[in-house]
Amino acid sequence: MKILVCISHVPDTTSKINFTENDTKFDTNGVQFVINPNDEFGLTRAMWFKEKQQANVTVVNVGGPETEPTLRKALAIGADSAIRVNTAAKDGFQVAKELAKVVQDGGYDLVIAGRESIDYNGGMVPGMLAGLTNANFVNNCISLEVDGNNAKATREIDGGKETVSTALPLVIGGQKGLVEESDLRIPNMRGIMMARQKPLQVVEPVDAQAETDSVKFEKPAPKGAVKLVDADNVQELVDLLHNEAKVI
Repeated sequence: MKILVCISHVPDTTSKINFTENDTKFDTNGVQFVINPNDEFGLTRAMWFKEKQQANVTVVNVGGPETEPTLRKALAIGADSAIRVNTAAKDGFQVAKELAKVVQDGGYDLVIAGRESIDYNGGMVPGMLAGLTNANFVNNCISLEVDGNNAKATREIDGGKETVSTALPLVIGGQKGLVEESDLRIPNMRGIMMARQKPLQVVEPVDAQAETDSVKFEKPAPKGAVKLVDADNVQELVDLLHNEAKVI
C-alpha cells in the first residue's frame, strides 16, 4: 500500500503573531514552525500501517524551501520519502490542485490529510483533493483500518460517531483521535541521522491559480475590563448581565 501524508508547515501555537505591510502580510520573524497537529496524528497512523502492513509512506508539502525542516522532521519520525511542491501555498483550492498532481503521478492508494490546518483553519483541502482525484472521502476521521482494498473508518458527526466502509483509493481528513496523543512520536537521534539520507524530491508546480486572496489580517480585540461581583449579590449580577452585557 502506498500512502501519501499531506503535511502543513504551520506556526507553533505558542508563537506571538504579528503582521507587516499595513496588516496585509504575516510576519514570520521569530516564529517557530511545526507539523500541523492534525497532520501529525495522520502521520503517526501512517507509521502504524508501515510497521504492521509494510506500507510505503511519503510526505508532501506545498511550499518554499523554508518548509523543508518540517518535512525532514516527518522523515525523522519514520516516513520513507518526501516531496515538496515548489510554490507558496496561497489558498485551499490552489494547494489541492498541486497535491492532486502529486497523487495522480504517484498512484497512491491512501492519502491522509489533516482535517484542517491550525493557521487558516479552512478545512477545504482534503475534500477538494478527493474530488479532484476521484477518490472516496472521509472527513473528521478518528479511526481507520485497511484490509486489502477495503477500509473501515470512524468519523465524528453531530452528537456522536459514524462508522463507514469504503474502498481505496481513499482520502481522509484526520484529527485528534486517529491516534492517541500519547502515541505521537518525537524524532530520536537515529531517526534524525537517517532522515538526512532519505530522498526529498522538489517538484515544480502546475501553476494552479488561487481563487481567493487575503486582503487584511486583524488580531482579536483585547479583552475588556473585568467586573467582580460579590457571590452574595445575585441581583447585581443579573442586572449587569441584562443591562450592560446584554446576554440575558
